[in-house]
Amino acid sequence: MKSKAQKPGRIKSAVLNWLGFGLGDAENWADYYGVTSASGEVVSTEKALGLSAVWACARLVSQTIATLPLGMYERKADGSRVQADSLPIARLIHTKPNADMTSVVFWEAFVVNVLLQGNGFAEKRRIGDRVVALELMPADRVTWRRLQSGAYEFVYTASDGKRRVLQEDDVFHVPGFTRDGRFGMSVIKYGAEVFGAGLAANNVANSTFKNGLMQAVYFSMEKTLKPDQRNEFRENLKEVSGSLNAGKSPLLEGGMTAKTLGINPSDAQLLESRSYSVEEICRWFGVPPVMVGASDKSSSWASSSEQLNLWFLKYGLTPLLKRIEQSIYDRLLSPAEQRRYYAEFTVEGLLRGDTTARKDFYASALQNGYINRSTVARLENFPDVPGGHIYTVQSNLVPLDQLGSGDQSQVVRAALRHWLGDEENEAS
Repeated sequence: MKSKAQKPGRIKSAVLNWLGFGLGDAENWADYYGVTSASGEVVSTEKALGLSAVWACARLVSQTIATLPLGMYERKADGSRVQADSLPIARLIHTKPNADMTSVVFWEAFVVNVLLQGNGFAEKRRIGDRVVALELMPADRVTWRRLQSGAYEFVYTASDGKRRVLQEDDVFHVPGFTRDGRFGMSVIKYGAEVFGAGLAANNVANSTFKNGLMQAVYFSMEKTLKPDQRNEFRENLKEVSGSLNAGKSPLLEGGMTAKTLGINPSDAQLLESRSYSVEEICRWFGVPPVMVGASDKSSSWASSSEQLNLWFLKYGLTPLLKRIEQSIYDRLLSPAEQRRYYAEFTVEGLLRGDTTARKDFYASALQNGYINRSTVARLENFPDVPGGHIYTVQSNLVPLDQLGSGDQSQVVRAALRHWLGDEENEAS
């Protein structure tokens, strides 16, 4: 049975049309009103976030990306780069996108919209030709249509119900996983069956704990009870039902017997079903289950936190990081700026090893001359050291015929030439 967006009645149709949702906007219907799954559960963005696995995955991905350093860089003619902090857009993406949000809060909310609803939107506020602010627009309040010119027109409905029409150049947009190359697909819509199954399992478990009786129990008697006797028995049964009163036992009189009806939750593997639901949900977000607290002894995930971070970065975060970087380049930089500048996340923090691993890396880098002590101090948040800008190599890499030379500087230069393979010029 295919999931489908639940259609509202006339009054709700009028209200949602007023909010900016046309009858043909299937993605917006799915996000706002919900999708009916085969389990019978209506799945919406708010309900999906009620699942701990969805909440944990969305929180993990969005907060991780939001706390990664994001900067603007300028390409140099020699292939090197320098930070372009003076570029106006650098402050917006790195520190303060708008008057109400810091960059961490902005990117956290922006990425959550991409994850759950397939698209992230922000309005570009300008003074003249300069973009001075990025105002977040929740994806479930944005609709769009293509004009005859080929450009897109966006309609944003604010929380107060006011609608504004925005041109394509006024919107910063990052699509999620997409099949048309322009707009992302809603996880709420396409994952409705998985989320619906998780919601249904939660409801069954909650109902079981509420009733307190692990199996459906019925009571039988040899004779027919009078209506007042039935009502009295039901009232008495309430006192022993429910998880708080699970230790009490009903008193059976007059030949009454208690029998079970249905399937015991443990026999139905309710807990296993909920665990499977967590793993299924993690697949939709590219998150290893162990990173959201799902433990499985038979799991084949990476055995160390460093390997797990590398897996998560490579397969879970990098596709979304690249989408954001390229969207900044494409939608926030002018054609002239695009020839010199680009945005990039710094992900070294996720790959940071333990103290021993970092010590071994720095020792190798310093001994082979491709990093200096000032760089090491900066990476470790230590103060710079005098002479730290000098690159050094081990003297044991000096050719044999240079050992014992009185001029130490010549020895070092010879070692560098030998390491670089420039043996023909060693004599000079």
